[in-house]
Amino acid sequence: MIRVVLADDQALIRAGFKVLLTGIDGIEVVGEASDGEQAIDVARRSRADVVLMDIRMPGVDGLEATRRIGQDDDLAGVRVLILTTYENDEYVYQALQNGASGFLVKDTEPAELVHAIRVVAAGDALLSPGVTRRLIADLVSRSRPTRTQTHVLPALTGREREVLVQVAAGLSNDEIGAALYLSPLTVKTHVSRMMTKLGVRDRAQLVVLAYESGLVVPGTVG
Repeated sequence: MIRVVLADDQALIRAGFKVLLTGIDGIEVVGEASDGEQAIDVARRSRADVVLMDIRMPGVDGLEATRRIGQDDDLAGVRVLILTTYENDEYVYQALQNGASGFLVKDTEPAELVHAIRVVAAGDALLSPGVTRRLIADLVSRSRPTRTQTHVLPALTGREREVLVQVAAGLSNDEIGAALYLSPLTVKTHVSRMMTKLGVRDRAQLVVLAYESGLVVPGTVG
């Protein structure tokens, strides 16, 4: 059972998501929060797997809440799925840097919401890779990278760099395996090792690093 917390300052939005998720096999809404501080507390008390996190909330906003969850060892198993009104919301990039696993626009179709929750809970795929990738590429191209190529790339083997380029393209393990003539299990092993070497929690942060490091240049992947 995937345990979900809904964090949004608008009660109507929370109610809508709760209605959509109630009765879905394998998913349970275990708590609600109207700000980031509550989201952290509810996630901890409810032993949540996924937090659907709005960015703009009073007090502690979704960005800060995501950062705190990402740095709390007791919440290491919690995945944050950012909710935003616009796909070009620049806060999404910061949220991904802070440890979010991906994002959804609030008018997402119900089936896509359910799929997204399951994907993020599994921790083995980047949500909506095409859209997220384009957003990251656009924002990285307009901002100063926070990590340099010399800082990140030497830690990776040549094969790992090849896999990382494919991860940044939004490909699944099966697709990467087909492209590089590797088994999906071998790809998964490479991805796990890269996460350990680079100190990131999931594939979303790997994509951010791929662009920030200069390994992938905006406009060359996709």
